[in-house]
Amino acid sequence: MSSVLFVASEGLPFIKSGGLADVIGSLPKELVRKGDDARVIMPLYLKIVNQHKENLEKLCTFDVHSGNLHTVATIYTTVREGVTYYFVEHQGYFERGGLYGYDDDGERFAFFTKAVLEMLNQIDYFPDIVHCHDWHTGMLALMCKDHYANDERYQNMKHVMTIHNLAFQGNFSADLLYNCLGMDMKYYFDGTVRFHNGISYLKAGILFSDKVTTVSDTYAHEILTKEFGENMEGVLESRAWDLSGIVNGIDCDLWNPKTDSLLAKNYDVKSFVGGKKANKRALQEAMGLRVADDVLLIGMVSRLTWQKGVYLLVEKMYELMGQDVQLVILGTGETNIENEFKQIEYRFPRRAVYYCGYNEELAHQIYAGCDAFLMPSLFEPCGLSQLISMRYGTLPIVRETGGLKDTVIPYNQYTKEGTGFTFANFNADEMMNMIKYCIYVYYMQKEDWKTLVANAMKADVSWEASCRKYFELYDSMF
Repeated sequence: MSSVLFVASEGLPFIKSGGLADVIGSLPKELVRKGDDARVIMPLYLKIVNQHKENLEKLCTFDVHSGNLHTVATIYTTVREGVTYYFVEHQGYFERGGLYGYDDDGERFAFFTKAVLEMLNQIDYFPDIVHCHDWHTGMLALMCKDHYANDERYQNMKHVMTIHNLAFQGNFSADLLYNCLGMDMKYYFDGTVRFHNGISYLKAGILFSDKVTTVSDTYAHEILTKEFGENMEGVLESRAWDLSGIVNGIDCDLWNPKTDSLLAKNYDVKSFVGGKKANKRALQEAMGLRVADDVLLIGMVSRLTWQKGVYLLVEKMYELMGQDVQLVILGTGETNIENEFKQIEYRFPRRAVYYCGYNEELAHQIYAGCDAFLMPSLFEPCGLSQLISMRYGTLPIVRETGGLKDTVIPYNQYTKEGTGFTFANFNADEMMNMIKYCIYVYYMQKEDWKTLVANAMKADVSWEASCRKYFELYDSMF
């Protein structure tokens, strides 16, 4: 049995801003089911304090010294579904309205990293593997090797770094290296952590971890290229031998149309025809769309950013709504995109609707009530929405990039294989052509459509297969 400590900036069931939280909420739980000792540590944010503090147990308080940082950390803990969770409390750093995006993010997560390492000594817990996620935890492996060079307990731990999105790298001023991380400036001057005339937390994580992973096999290859490497491709190429891609899964207990309490009617692969029809009607009524069983309803649940390909949709909105379809969009992001989508209800009354923000209940209803799900991403390290939509029998229309390419099998009209529709290039015309093909299959090849829905719902989108690959990865380090 291995002992694995997951170090992350967020995680379900406590706090979420993106897909990272879903991974932290699912993978440790799956490892525990398989017999491993899996634990998680994250900051104690204000939202966690407000919603969960009364259920947390205070574990210890200790001083944190790192460069010019001299402060105190308090650790709280709880156990959920066999997973032990630790939370690092510091009111000044973490009890704020948001999670990230502050001028002192470099300092905040330098403190978090040092507090994590010091906690291990305080509670006498030294896992076999420390599994870090994204730039927020990127300095941990280097700090462990540097600050605790003479302590075998720290040096015996192995380190894994998982990149969830290479676009976010934790790039900060070089003076943080000494002032907040407590390390010699030699790491900057010799180029080890230097990046764009500052330092990169993620670069340190890539270089000093024993293994580096990302969240799909295709993305692991894409980030070695200039197109997707975000200026980090050379660094990644130096670790190519230790770089692998393991596609994410989803929590199939949470995302289950057969038991989902947020749906108008539950269904499974044997009853999806009536189940999806009932959920479509409920969604149409709730969103003010024309209630019609036979119209193709396309959904989108997304951050509205350039990465997600929403500009392609804006470019083709009039052409899309010239088809016999309905459209429902849920999300928030870039202001100009939000403003564009806010107009669609007036331009296309009872045929298109946009919900600005995020609504968990509505998200479930979109996954269940729509017929197709649009994800025209420029790049997508893994993507979870296409996995959820397949689980609910809503066929994804995706661009062949990253995890979208790895998880969605394109429809084959001859063999009747497939779990959705895919297009290759980041191009509005190519996207629109595939949407039109999807529309054609929906209206003209009804039996094929039902076969695709059944294929999608039978696809293994759980953590089971991914978990086996993580076991193999962990074992390979010993």
